[in-house]
Amino acid sequence: MYRLIFDDDSTAIVYIWDDAEDYWSAARIDEDDAEDHANPFSHASGIDLFVAAHTRLETLGIRTPRIHSADRSRSHYPADIAVVEDVPGATLEALLQQDPDGAQVPLSRLADALGAMQRHQGPGFGKVALIDDGGISQGHSCERIVLDRALDDLAEAASRDTRIESGRDRLEDMVRGLAAAVRPRSEYGLIHGELGPDHVLVDRYGHPVLIDIEGLMFFDVEWEHAFLRLRFGEHYRWLRRSGLDEQRLAFYTLATHLSLVAGPLRLLDGDFPDRDAMMGIAEHNLQQALAFLPGPAGPPRAILGR
Repeated sequence: MYRLIFDDDSTAIVYIWDDAEDYWSAARIDEDDAEDHANPFSHASGIDLFVAAHTRLETLGIRTPRIHSADRSRSHYPADIAVVEDVPGATLEALLQQDPDGAQVPLSRLADALGAMQRHQGPGFGKVALIDDGGISQGHSCERIVLDRALDDLAEAASRDTRIESGRDRLEDMVRGLAAAVRPRSEYGLIHGELGPDHVLVDRYGHPVLIDIEGLMFFDVEWEHAFLRLRFGEHYRWLRRSGLDEQRLAFYTLATHLSLVAGPLRLLDGDFPDRDAMMGIAEHNLQQALAFLPGPAGPPRAILGR
């Protein structure tokens, strides 16, 4: 992603989808799976995903940077590119740190936007680009896909950290037990998939603007809320929604922690520059995952859904 500054001092943002500039490309385990949009959790990168997500959000009135131009021809640059609006203002993450009171209006508006997205039902689960093309995702259910992914993440994390390895059997039992408690469902809301406060800009009018939207998909809304609760912390109270399935939320919370151990450790196999920050993410989520294991005082709060 690059910021362009023109002679008249106007600006724009350019997205470039080039594997040479994608730190995750070097960390992929399965190249075929990485490009398979039928897998809801395949690598969320590409101009088709971006344009489909932008179109869907725009239709719902959800603010995201406007697209000035999208070019797949590769005649101007040897990769797919898009030129989009440069939204002036800070991220919601920066605003929460610098002026928590000033963040209340954007948070309230973000809650409204999330409500509109989650009420917007899809005919099946999966990436918006796939669903719009009439495609069908792999897997029988959201919870089964999350279970398979969580077990893969657990195995990978265990291979990289002895603390996870020593608790692997108990963690696997916990993952399977939480998954078994989830009842089947056939309703799928629209979710961002990785909505932290760093993925929300705040424009000059106090409106939240969603970015990094390529992972937009129809899925269980609890998957979104497990990540929201983790990333927004005490500020999640603004985004909390009634009617969530607490058993599903507990299962997805543990799965999210395992993903945020395995993913960052995998990323560090490459040349990712901010290694300390990525190690911090992995360490925090490792501790949170281990906290799911019952101790002398019984299972932790997240398992009980409180």
